[in-house]
Amino acid sequence: MAILEKSRAQVLRSINSMMVLAYWQIGRDLVEFHQGGAHRAGYGDQLLEALSARLQERVGRGYSTTNLRYFRTFYLAYADRSPEIRHIESGESSRASSGASTGPEREFRHKERGVLQDLERALGHQGVLEGFSPMLGWSHYRLLMKLEHEAERRFYEIEAERGSWPVEHLERQIHTHLFARLLKSRDKHGVMDLATRGQVLERPADAIKHPFVLDFLDLPESELLRESDLERAILGKLSHFLLELGRGFAFVARQKRLSFEDEHFYVDLVFYNVILKCYLLIDLKLGKLAHQDVGQMDSYVRLFDAQGRTEGDGPTIGLILCAQKNEAVARYSILHEHEQLFAAKYVTYLPSVEELERELARDKRLLEARAPGVRAPKGQPRKRVGGGRATR
Repeated sequence: MAILEKSRAQVLRSINSMMVLAYWQIGRDLVEFHQGGAHRAGYGDQLLEALSARLQERVGRGYSTTNLRYFRTFYLAYADRSPEIRHIESGESSRASSGASTGPEREFRHKERGVLQDLERALGHQGVLEGFSPMLGWSHYRLLMKLEHEAERRFYEIEAERGSWPVEHLERQIHTHLFARLLKSRDKHGVMDLATRGQVLERPADAIKHPFVLDFLDLPESELLRESDLERAILGKLSHFLLELGRGFAFVARQKRLSFEDEHFYVDLVFYNVILKCYLLIDLKLGKLAHQDVGQMDSYVRLFDAQGRTEGDGPTIGLILCAQKNEAVARYSILHEHEQLFAAKYVTYLPSVEELERELARDKRLLEARAPGVRAPKGQPRKRVGGGRATR
């Protein structure tokens, strides 16, 4: 049975791949031969209507004028591709063999506006890519070709192929601006990597988004909402939360107890990243980030490293997931230089591009305002004593 299912999946994948290639070639013919390379035909839609009628008469449904416009747009978005379906070796799920380089030696202006344009100019020097992913069907490329910027298209194509994303998940990641959120935590070389290699986890900062979008929790607008309610909502939609966390995360525990002499502390959520080979501790905060939150998480990480790490595990990551970040705390606390501690804002709604740009500008101000020689104050951890959960 497994053999038959695997064979059927391979046949369907082959059919989808050939459809993608055929649509690209139809789009190429429309643009290069019938339109002389122009983006729009000078004689309107008469050509499309005539061609649609002929195709539907000879081939059947699926070649309406609307679809022909999609084929044309598809080619214009991917005119730099060679007309073939790429082959993925057994066990390979990434584009490592696609021939994309790590980027030319040039400087990029990492501004809240202009990053994508800089990337596209750089990507234009990398030559023609191979064809299309056999892991992605026409529905995937229908979504991808709507993206205006080539760098975004490349990133989402890489990630969708690597993670075998269904169309629905690709759509959510696009709508929640995954690429823009990851841009915020990258330097100029890391930005180029996103567009050529996707999200590569090599250090803890690579796994942190800004902000996390938790719109799938459907939390009520209530002043009585507690952090325990947020925790329960996350556990109720754990599969969605794992996808939002990113690549390589697995759930380990909730309310993990850490003990020091006769005192007990409880970490809200614990995950393990199989790529970075380290634990991630998450503390949930409904309010604004405070110094004591940072000190508490620092204590959690130190205790977990002493009690929970095993041979082969990397240093534990601590993430304070809060409703509102505090610029002063982020600038003058141990978050400033600590490579394992992070604070990230979460939102329970889909942010607009403008809101993300404001977040990017704010984080850039934080980086520029780093004052050398300022000693990071250490907050005092809040104790959770005994076996019960502290009031939050």
